[in-house]
Amino acid sequence: MVLKIEPLDSRRHIRSDFCCGRDSLDNYIRKQASQDIKRRIATAFVLIDEPDTSVLAYYTLSAYTVDVSVLNEDLAKRLPRYPLLPATLLGRLAVDNSQQGKRFGELMLIDALHKSLDSTAQVASLAVVAEALDEKALGFYIKYGFQQFRQEPMKLYLSMKSIEALCKGMGI
Repeated sequence: MVLKIEPLDSRRHIRSDFCCGRDSLDNYIRKQASQDIKRRIATAFVLIDEPDTSVLAYYTLSAYTVDVSVLNEDLAKRLPRYPLLPATLLGRLAVDNSQQGKRFGELMLIDALHKSLDSTAQVASLAVVAEALDEKALGFYIKYGFQQFRQEPMKLYLSMKSIEALCKGMGI
């Protein structure tokens, strides 16, 4: 068996049994993700253990804009004073309950950050933005260096400069 992260293919990947314990995340991968992909609203990536095609974990990426005034002053002072700046949204990240404790959340986050960094060669993005659904998720993102937005503590960001350093530190 081989772990593999690949774009969601609704004809190939088995999503019906996915359960992370959050209805919004479970229902999204089962019912909404393929529609968002078709409409080009989000791109979903899934973790499978080939040859099995059951979804073990997933995340989504989308284009996003950030109001420069809500960023940490250290980052904001180095940016142009445009009202909105480009970013990448890590919209959802979930691991099936049966796969908890295997560090698949970390694997998926690092893959999402790496893909986001790679895409900046063609489409500009100053950071990856994520929104934590609870305190546990908040702690997870903070552990990887994400910073909280000033007025929205459950919304976080990680600059591309920080992502680049993280990826280099991991040999990616």
